[in-house]
Formats: sequence, C-alpha cells, structure tokens
Amino acid sequence: MKMFDLTGKTALVTGCKRGIGRGMAEALAAAGADIVGVSASLEQSGSAVSGAVAALGKSFAAYQCDFSDRSAVRAFTAQLAADGIEPDILVNNAGTIKRKPAAEHDDELWDEVIDVNLSSQFILSREIGRGMIARGRGGKIVFTASLLTFQGGITVPGYAASKGGIGQLTKALANEWAPHGINVNAIAPGYIATDNTEALRNDKARYAAILDRIPQGRWGEPKDFAGPVVFLSSAASDYVNGEILVVDGGWMGR
Repeated sequence: MKMFDLTGKTALVTGCKRGIGRGMAEALAAAGADIVGVSASLEQSGSAVSGAVAALGKSFAAYQCDFSDRSAVRAFTAQLAADGIEPDILVNNAGTIKRKPAAEHDDELWDEVIDVNLSSQFILSREIGRGMIARGRGGKIVFTASLLTFQGGITVPGYAASKGGIGQLTKALANEWAPHGINVNAIAPGYIATDNTEALRNDKARYAAILDRIPQGRWGEPKDFAGPVVFLSSAASDYVNGEILVVDGGWMGR
C-alpha cells in the first residue's frame, strides 16, 4: 500500500545496534527507507543491522554517539549536517536503565538516565526538527516511551521519570510542529525480551508474575514494532500527532 511506502526517505534511528532499535531500523528499510544508524558502540562497518539493511537493498550509514554527553550529541548533529544528511524520519530509541531502590539511587545514576533518555532526545529532536521546519517538507519523529510513561515501576525512579518526560515531550513538540507538517508521536513498549529486561527475565518469580498479567500470554519481541514504527513514520499517520501507541500484548488493559 502506497501510504506505507517510505521509498526515497531517510530514517535516523538511534540505539539501532540491537533489540527494538534494530527491529525498527530493519522494518523502515523493508518499507523503503535508507537508514542512518547511531548508537554508543555501533561498528563503522560489518554490524548485524547494517548487513540486514543492505540485504533489503537500502543504504546504511553508521555513526557513534555517547548520548550521556550533550556536547557529543551536538557534535553528532553537526557531523550529520556536514555529511549532507537530512533525515525525513527520526526515531529516538536510544536509552538506558539503572536498577536500584530509590533510597540508594545515587545522583550519578539519576543523571546518566535522564541525560540519555530525555535530555539528549530533546537536543537531537530540536536540531533535526529545526531542519525539517526549514526544508518545509514536513517529517516524522517517533520516540520510544515505556509502560513507565504511565506507571511508576519498581527500583527504577530515574527511568520512570525520564519516560514520563518523553510522554510530555512528545505532546509538547507535536503542539508546536504540527503546523509545519511534522508528526511527533511515541511508541510505548510493554515487556519485551531485550537486554534491558534481562534482569527481570532472570528473576523467575517476577518473570512469572509479569507473564501472568499479559493477556496475549507472551513477552514481546523486537519484530512486534515493525508495523507500529512504519505506520508512525509514513503517510498512513499524517493526521496522528502527540499520541503514545502502546504495544504491550494487552498489559495496560488488564
């Protein structure tokens, strides 16, 4: 269907080396987009995600950026401009999580999570969004939110605060940029089998309790985000703005 076709578009996907980010990058490439991938440790060549994108017949440009360092994020956006890269789609997926009870959650843990999950995503969105406005062709920005955009979680106060902030940032940017033809939305994953949830999956009691609440009867996988990210990155969602699409197997409806 042509409304989902991303041929001729360039998608910038952060945190694309593994997990949900890799699944999103591959889905966007399958829909026709060329991919600009960035993460803190992404190989300049030979990565699994670059190979998958190439196998789909699309180009892949690799960058590294430490999203806990604001100056590094600004330098990254400057390098994109110098390289002549003008993203039509920005997928803000890079993130981190630090698990420790609130009474023991040190300033350093808080600062790192807020910088990676919220501050750097605002800076990147601001810079890419400014370019989208200047070009006058519209654009799509998709954040990765969380169930903790709505819930408080346990032993992850910084993560919960950052993802709550992502929900509000999504709405704030949508309010300002919708008149420019820029759609800003978010995807909120439920419990997904990725590196970030390894500790939960290794806790047999917690794993069982979580699984018992998911109506669909399974944890999610990166492939479950292919349809949602293509939808929010394509013309199919041109009248969708400021929304948080929950992809959780029914958890939030339980």
